[in-house]
Amino acid sequence: MKYYIIAGEASGDLHASNLIKEINLLDKKAQFRCWGGNLMQSQGAEIVKHYKDLAFMGFIEVLMNVRTIFKNIKFCKQDITEYKPDVVILVDYPGFNFKIAKFCKQIGLKVFYYISPQLWAWKQSRVKKIKKIVDNMFVILPFEEKFYKSHNYKVDFVGHPLLDAIENVKFNDFEFFVKENNLNDKPIIALIPGSRKQEIIRMLSKMLSIIPYYKDYQFVIAGVSSVPIEFYKHIIKDLDTKIIFNNTYELFIHSKAALVTSGTATLETALFEVPEVVCYKSLLVSYLLAKFFVGSKIKYISLVNLIMDKQVVTELIQKNLNTKNLKKELDKIIYDKEHKKILLNDYKELKKKLGGKGASAQTAKLMIEYLQKENV
Repeated sequence: MKYYIIAGEASGDLHASNLIKEINLLDKKAQFRCWGGNLMQSQGAEIVKHYKDLAFMGFIEVLMNVRTIFKNIKFCKQDITEYKPDVVILVDYPGFNFKIAKFCKQIGLKVFYYISPQLWAWKQSRVKKIKKIVDNMFVILPFEEKFYKSHNYKVDFVGHPLLDAIENVKFNDFEFFVKENNLNDKPIIALIPGSRKQEIIRMLSKMLSIIPYYKDYQFVIAGVSSVPIEFYKHIIKDLDTKIIFNNTYELFIHSKAALVTSGTATLETALFEVPEVVCYKSLLVSYLLAKFFVGSKIKYISLVNLIMDKQVVTELIQKNLNTKNLKKELDKIIYDKEHKKILLNDYKELKKKLGGKGASAQTAKLMIEYLQKENV
């Protein structure tokens, strides 16, 4: 079969690559044409557009790049029409993918959606739209199945693919890791400023402000290859820190604590059982608009707290993201043994709620079953 997959971010590239891997095991004649990244390409996908050319963060940034976005949508529709896939698989990335889903249904193509948009936080009314333009939805968070059921829409809860991704990580011991990356032997605090330039500009300088208070630790930044090292260095200036590119999971393995930008990385950090502080700061206008649309629908911004439905990790948002608060919360997760014990116990409960391993295989199996039923 011919599969057309669209993933617009780094996390989507990861999960789509594992999905492609599992589909290949079940469908020996599978062909993949995709919008995504290097991980999807490594599984045999032909990449039409790289996600680094698609990622725009926040309301203002989207408005500033609206011409590019519409140009990409037009090109994507044309490319799908010419490729004539058996199914279009959309991975999160709702602003773009909703438009593509609507188009695909108009021309009679099968549409699967893997990793639901956060409709429970934003526009719950969009469920009606999803029903019309998506044939099958595959969700990865346990509360999403219940949410969709309350709107009379059946979805498949397949478990979280991060559990599989983490299970497959191979890592070296601490001594080799520090030598390989030119680090010293001090315990590590990881800084995860995000994968987009707009995020990194806002988060990293705040994170770096606490370095002078922790002389007994070394700070290591998780860099992404789509952002040049010079970009990071311009923010770091002469501060004593290192950057490691494309090796975040091994960095987690060897870290005592982490400051993490809100997003998928907060969940990844928790699954590696690293005590963390969640950080978030956007343009004020973007933040106020987001707060207006979300209102009181959700109490938290981090996936860890949302899944557990309580505050497990501290979230420092907007003006609360400052040096004083960062130091206070980092001290708690490093030095307060009782606090750390409770946190790690909550992390274990979090893993149970996510449904165990095998999400990618389960999703691939269901997708192929649905396609075969269609063709009978």
